[in-house]
Amino acid sequence: MTLLEACGVVKRYGHVEALRGADFSVDAGEVVALIGDNGAGKSTLVKVLSGVTAPDAGELRFAGETVNLSGPTAARALGIETVYQDLALAPDLDPAANLFLGREQMRRGLLGRLGFLDNRAMAERTRAAFAELGAGVQSERMPVGFLSGGQRQSIAVGRAAAWASKLIFMDEPTAALGVVQAERVLDLIRRVRDTGIGVVFISHNMPHVLQVADRMEVLRLGRRVARFAAADTSMEQLVGAMTGAIEQVDQGAAP
Repeated sequence: MTLLEACGVVKRYGHVEALRGADFSVDAGEVVALIGDNGAGKSTLVKVLSGVTAPDAGELRFAGETVNLSGPTAARALGIETVYQDLALAPDLDPAANLFLGREQMRRGLLGRLGFLDNRAMAERTRAAFAELGAGVQSERMPVGFLSGGQRQSIAVGRAAAWASKLIFMDEPTAALGVVQAERVLDLIRRVRDTGIGVVFISHNMPHVLQVADRMEVLRLGRRVARFAAADTSMEQLVGAMTGAIEQVDQGAAP
């Protein structure tokens, strides 16, 4: 069954129509790359699917049921998390504090009622979450602002995976990373997928898309113009669909 589906989504900003009847779908346990040129509507569609922006028309379905994502909190309640391009990390806090940012765990009893945090429990949960994904962190106590770009990206992905039960959106997770760091992030994405969580991978990096995605969905001018199965797709086909050189392509629904 399709986990999350958008049908005919429309979003206008004044006279600008960012989405013109866009469709999209993702299953549990698969990586779907959402690609398109600048201005194709990718960011707007992700905002709609993650509850940040309300559509002007169209329908969203989650596990076959029509849903109204009134905000990011409603999306999180369904098990949907988002890793934004700026990572949304607090640079002065350590990895555990970032993992539990906004979800802090209090100590039991009177100390908890007085506002004391259970730092030990949060640190143990953080170590377990990173170990499950194979995401090594240079230091558990160092503020994340002092860590490398790859380490910070690993923390952001680990945080999303720790709280998401169904789906994670990842916006340009390998942007501005070196080759080794990017490969580690791609491996993290595969590990998340293998836990049964669906992953939507938004990227301009076509080699990374071909490496990690099970399927690709292409937006152009606010509409989905193509769907590809990764095993049967070349970079030339993806670029052709993005630029309009290749007309509508549909290699079938989500497996």
